[in-house]
Amino acid sequence: MSLLRTPLYENIKAAGARFVPFGEWEMPVQFAGIQAEHEAVRTRAGLFDVSHMGEVEVRGPDALGAVNRLITNDLEGIVDGQALYTCMCLPSGGIVDDLVVYRFSREHIFICCNASNVDKDFAHIVEHLGPGAEARNLSERYAQLAVQGPLAPALVQRLTSVDLSTLKRYFFTLGQVAGCETLISRTGYTGEDGFELYVSNDDAPKLWDALFAAAAPGELMPIGLGARDTLRLEYKMALYGNDIDATTTPLEAGLGWVVKLDGRDFIGKDALKDQKEAGLSRRLIGFKMDGRVPARHGYEVVDADGAVTGVVTSGSHSPSLKENIGMAYVPTTSSAIGSPLLIRIRDRAEPATVVKTPFVSR
Repeated sequence: MSLLRTPLYENIKAAGARFVPFGEWEMPVQFAGIQAEHEAVRTRAGLFDVSHMGEVEVRGPDALGAVNRLITNDLEGIVDGQALYTCMCLPSGGIVDDLVVYRFSREHIFICCNASNVDKDFAHIVEHLGPGAEARNLSERYAQLAVQGPLAPALVQRLTSVDLSTLKRYFFTLGQVAGCETLISRTGYTGEDGFELYVSNDDAPKLWDALFAAAAPGELMPIGLGARDTLRLEYKMALYGNDIDATTTPLEAGLGWVVKLDGRDFIGKDALKDQKEAGLSRRLIGFKMDGRVPARHGYEVVDADGAVTGVVTSGSHSPSLKENIGMAYVPTTSSAIGSPLLIRIRDRAEPATVVKTPFVSR
């Protein structure tokens, strides 16, 4: 079966991308190189094609209440024009997906979900939505461009009459950017300031070109999946399928801040409440390798006798810190900052240390 391509494939190809399979998609892993792209986002601005992400719209007189019964965070705690990060769980408390949910009104909710989970998420939403709301999978209608970095706000402002200075973090609005009707969201997956821009498939190439045309020389760089991964890892942002999945709970993953156990019921609440009251047996921690060997996804955390006690979920060289960092599930007894770890790499137990996260700060 041939891989899917986003509406920006030709633009990305022309920019010199090296492509790799990413789930069902053919996506750019890098352009100029991970180090250069990572640095561009941390110091200037980077442009990502994230059109593979999924979008689900829920409308109806009870749209807000219906979605609120599906997610761990609480839409009653935000206002129209605001978004929230949340998990959607199984009755077991395991994570179906992590989402960004946009509140247009009590009758109109918009959900962004991970690319590999679109069909699964939509089926889960439809199954549990209940009366008073209807869901539509709009993923094939939308492209999404992420402009991230300290220079991103000024760059996007050149292309829109919307006053972006009034748009706070995790707020959104509708407006034209480069003449394209756009959902402008001050969100991202890098730890930097910037926007995620939702446009129609037809408008995506025009917007891509307009952003580069508006940028000063050296101000904007196209960014691939490689730098996207190192950027999000430095801020300890979870990646579904690596750091979180149906076998992990938000509490174990350090996402308790998006779990609101007071008030309304939601799927998974009872299991999460029980887990919180009983206490966690494991936690997702951040670590730095003591030596020069990096740890990777799937590597085992072991004790002094070689028995497996945990697993690395993400690991990479940090371009910002010039150190090897990662995340791992370890027993709660080994999760305190400063705790020593041993990670099995090529049949050797390499030392690491639990550290405070995020690894870097803005």
